[in-house]
Amino acid sequence: MTRYADAGVDINAGNRTVKLLAEAVKSTNTPSVLSEVGAFGGLFSADSLGPGTVLVASTDGVGTKVELAARHGGWQGVGHDLVNHCVDDILVQGARPLFFLDYIATAKLVPEIVAEIVIGMAAACRAVGCALLGGETAEMPGVYTEGSVDIAGTIVGSVRRDELWPRTEALSAGDVLVGMPSVSPHTNGYSLIRLMLETNDPTDEMLEWLLTPHKSYIADIDRLVTAGVEPKALAHITGGGFLENVPRVLPHHLGAHFELGSWTMPDGFRQLVDWGDIADAEAFRTWNMGIGLVVAVAPSDAEEVARLGYPVVGTLESVARGDARVVLDGQWR
Repeated sequence: MTRYADAGVDINAGNRTVKLLAEAVKSTNTPSVLSEVGAFGGLFSADSLGPGTVLVASTDGVGTKVELAARHGGWQGVGHDLVNHCVDDILVQGARPLFFLDYIATAKLVPEIVAEIVIGMAAACRAVGCALLGGETAEMPGVYTEGSVDIAGTIVGSVRRDELWPRTEALSAGDVLVGMPSVSPHTNGYSLIRLMLETNDPTDEMLEWLLTPHKSYIADIDRLVTAGVEPKALAHITGGGFLENVPRVLPHHLGAHFELGSWTMPDGFRQLVDWGDIADAEAFRTWNMGIGLVVAVAPSDAEEVARLGYPVVGTLESVARGDARVVLDGQWR
């Protein structure tokens, strides 16, 4: 008698996975969560959102960093990566997270691995007050290669319409660009990183840095606002680096002029650039190069920003049609 398991799908493993991750998921519940783990759909009360509220949603993954995690046991880390990447994506529009949904796909389900990933997600969700409302685990032999895992997530947050970022009409030439330091390459450029690891011998410290999870910048932005610094625009430095992400939040008549050397460059990025003999333009288009979030503020806030310990990394300047939207000036190596 042929069974589903003969095709490579183990329903019992799926049930065991749910049992292993149930407590971690429940630990993220907020008073707005109305459903239990295992429901077909997650229920979230919108009673408290109020008039003028805008919902902000984003979906993303962690790319090929999961392959590095598979080799070095960094499963909880990529759970943090997934949540924090999505948190920062909606933070740039002023939104705070309400709930998160995940998707985990693999060739063969290993309940302990999935549970580790979800435990990481739950910890990241708890840290920012976000409910892990539900998710899906898919076992797909023949689609994924043996041992491979892919993860993706969707976040939903909210913000009042009059508090949305960027505040395009407030941006002007001379505004100061503040750099929020990153803690690793976060979740981008890992295909290139893995290529270089094939021909180079990383130290344990280098591997630990490469697997350090993506940082959430909510606490940093709150610190600025509490100190009286009002952000005008935020750019999350993800895939595409400085060159692609900063222009996304600027009006067409403004560009960003960055002063290389104005922030501390992590040694890991220097090592990656040296290994691959990578040009600056390529490096700053691939990785965050030590700055995970760029914040535009008024020039009058520069002194307070420096007091808080954040580097001023550049300024906004007027650009004509056809000019470069991002200029990297100076030396960093």
